[in-house]
Formats: sequence, structure tokens, C-alpha cells
Amino acid sequence: MSAPHITRRTACSLLASATLAQASPKPQPHHNMFVSLNSVLIGGRVPWPDFARLAAKVGFPGTDVDLDAAMKLGINATKDLLAELNLRPAYLNFPVEFRKDDATFQAGMPKLRDAAVFAAGIGCPRMMTWLMSSSPIPKAELRKTYLERFTEAAHTLSDANVRLGLEFLGPLHIRKQFPNEFIWKMPEMLEFAIECGPNVGLTLDAWHWHHSGGTVDDIIRAGHNRIVTVHFDDAPNLPADQIRDNERLLPGEGVINLTGFLQALQKIGYQDALSVEVFGRGLKNFTPEVAANMGLDASLAVFKKAGVKQGGR
Repeated sequence: MSAPHITRRTACSLLASATLAQASPKPQPHHNMFVSLNSVLIGGRVPWPDFARLAAKVGFPGTDVDLDAAMKLGINATKDLLAELNLRPAYLNFPVEFRKDDATFQAGMPKLRDAAVFAAGIGCPRMMTWLMSSSPIPKAELRKTYLERFTEAAHTLSDANVRLGLEFLGPLHIRKQFPNEFIWKMPEMLEFAIECGPNVGLTLDAWHWHHSGGTVDDIIRAGHNRIVTVHFDDAPNLPADQIRDNERLLPGEGVINLTGFLQALQKIGYQDALSVEVFGRGLKNFTPEVAANMGLDASLAVFKKAGVKQGGR
């Protein structure tokens, strides 16, 4: 079943309301970054909207939002759900297939326009996607294609004041999967994002930051305007050639400098979500609620250790 199409009249009305709201500044109750439930943490076993209810039950201040399922419910129902549960939305996944041919990409652009209006309407003006760090296509050619596509997408998203975060992938085995390496370091992805548009930045994953040799200074140089959303996780102490992307640890269980990571985000004034994205680690052997609790407890312990205060609900 496809998501209902948002009419031009509805879109204009929603965007006008969003613009009016932005023109009338109000005191902001949230001034700190917050932890969000990611479906990966619970193995994708709880569908929306029960996923949001689980996040609230466990005590997460935020929730990632399932774009397709939430759009089927509609803007008002989704806003009401989040308000009822006192949850802050983290981000939505970029809904366009950009990795294939131009015809496929263009076919997805109408959905992006509807999704952008939806994102703005529910108070979640953030989307993200990831870029593979190796490819059968030579880097220069692929970069040119992606630059054209993300520039067009950024223009569409800007009409609704929505930002897009591009995620770089750091582990060696991903960089070597195909013959041609692509962008896999934070500074280079930041440079690419800036070329794509003023509303394009990074999805900063602690895991990929660590495995690409990222530094605290990289985060500070990026600044809060170019970090759209964040993934939170940890890594085992293994040689680079033994690291696998689907085997991560809960925050605080591994060797990533999460204290420096959090303190750098605090220093630049980052106020949005840290989505707990932990693949593997045997979490499938626990119930979704137990796994969610483990992710939240581990994350809050790292916040405490770093001396960083989490935002409330």
C-alpha cells in the first residue's frame, strides 16, 4: 500500500504554517542532545507506531521515525502520537533510490516532495542516508553523479526547510568490497555535503567516525550547522581487517572515545538526536524491551561519564 499523496494545496498550507512558526520565536524547552531509539537496537521486531510506544515506555526521550508507516497515519496523527508519548522525533530516512540509474532517481522525487512536507509537519526537519565507501564505478564519475542528485534533492528539501545528513562508512572491509574506494573520511564527506547545498550535512556515526580515523577536531570544525543527526554505538578492540559493520557494541563497552565524541558535540551546541544503532552483540536474544533498556542504560552511563547532560522529553 503506497503512502497517501499530499496535495499542493495541503503542502502550501503546511509550509506557510511552518514559516509563520519560524518567524515567531518561542522559548525552546530542549537545549541538550538526546538519546533516540533506533530499530536496529531491537532487530526491527516492533513496527510503527508500537515502536514509538516502546521508546516511551522504556524512557527514551526520542524516537527514530518510520517514514512510510508514519506517512500512512498522516501528519496530524503522527504529531498527536509524539505529543501523547512526549517523544522528540530524531530523523526520517531519505526515501529516494539514488544508487541506481537516473530514471529510478527521478521516479522517486515526487515522494521526496511529499516526505519533506511530512517531515516539516511533524516537527522533524531531518533526513539521512548513507553512501557506500567503495563502488564498481570510478570515484570521480560516481562523485559527479551523486553531486548532481543530492544537489537536486537538497533544493527540493529546502522548500520545506528540511536538512539532509550524508553518512560516510569507515570500516576497512566496506572500503575494499568493490574495486574503487569512495568517500569514507569525515572531512571529505563534509566537503562533499557543502557542495550539495546549505541544508546538507553529515550523519555522524561514532562507529564510522572511529574506524575512519576521525578526530574530535573534525567534529568541532564541522560545527552544529553541518551535523544533521548522530548514531551512537561502540567498537571492539580488533585489528581493522577483523572489524565487521554488523558486529558492534553498546556505548561504553568498547574502545571508541565516546567521552571526547560527546564533549565535542556539546561544545558545538548540537541539540538533536543520538540514535542508538547497535548491530549484533547478541541483542536478538533479548526481548525488544530488554534490548531497548540495555541501549538506553548504556548510553546514559556514557553521558554521565562524559559529564554531558541529556535533553529531556
